[in-house]
Amino acid sequence: MDFGFILASAAGEIFSPTTAAYALAALGLAVHFGYSGLLNFGQAGFMAVGAYGFAISTLTFGVPFFVGLLIAVIASSIFALLLGIPTLRLRADYLAIVTIAAAEIVRYIVTTNQLTSVTGSANGLAAFEGGFYSMNPFPEGSYFGMNNRDFFIRLVGWALVAVCCTLVWLLMRSPWGRVLKGIREDENAVRSLGKNVYAYKMQALIIGGVLGALAGMVFTLPRGAVQPANYGTELTFFLYTCLLLGGLGTVLGPVIGAMIFWVVLSLTQGILYGLIESGAVTWLNTVQAGQLRYILVGVALMLLMIFRPQGVFGNKKELAFA
Repeated sequence: MDFGFILASAAGEIFSPTTAAYALAALGLAVHFGYSGLLNFGQAGFMAVGAYGFAISTLTFGVPFFVGLLIAVIASSIFALLLGIPTLRLRADYLAIVTIAAAEIVRYIVTTNQLTSVTGSANGLAAFEGGFYSMNPFPEGSYFGMNNRDFFIRLVGWALVAVCCTLVWLLMRSPWGRVLKGIREDENAVRSLGKNVYAYKMQALIIGGVLGALAGMVFTLPRGAVQPANYGTELTFFLYTCLLLGGLGTVLGPVIGAMIFWVVLSLTQGILYGLIESGAVTWLNTVQAGQLRYILVGVALMLLMIFRPQGVFGNKKELAFA
């Protein structure tokens, strides 16, 4: 078993585009749940809206990259409005039910055969990333062991993560962010002070949804394809795993949590595959090992919740929801 290769593969996941996408989406959940107390179980839906909004506008209407980006952001904002208008005046569990159902509705809509010409149905859409890579300033060659396209998407993805983290940090240090934290702790007390709780919740839902839409774009651009199977309910739970690993109510927590999540997944997969190939493990095949690694991550998350429920960077005070 080549431990050097396994460790190198795991280290490569730290700054991969997928990790950047998970970090962005988990940061959106931090705005929703960590800072506002909004129990959103449909972040995968926001990612799908962003990815499909960009892909459809590019392929169907031939818009430039930045116009497609704007369309994706607007589509995610409209999606947040449609979710928030009927539910944000109710208890948080209603929002959880609606969001998880809405994310599934989005996924089933794009797989509808009648919309195959627009959404690609179950096969999805492809070949829409040309406008993005046409802005690549790096000539062909090797950059830290990566080709110019891979290096460019990583650079853009993590630059976007840094910008969004800075913006969220500034927002949460502002009076607006302090009101959100107050709503998380006791929204009736905030309402008694004359604040429009409904408006603040809606704003938080939109901001977190936009981060999810940007994550959907970063997630799909390096693949050059968007497929509905990638935006199932399990994706939202993976994002919550990243959020809980890093810590609720923090800015860097979701980013570090996403890094830990993908490093652990890569390590467990590499070790299990190595044990199977060497013959040390004969009761598993590679398909079963791929599923076992998620079980191991789940066990690790349960242990984390028992011994350090606040996560790596979290504070126990942040868990004291009303």
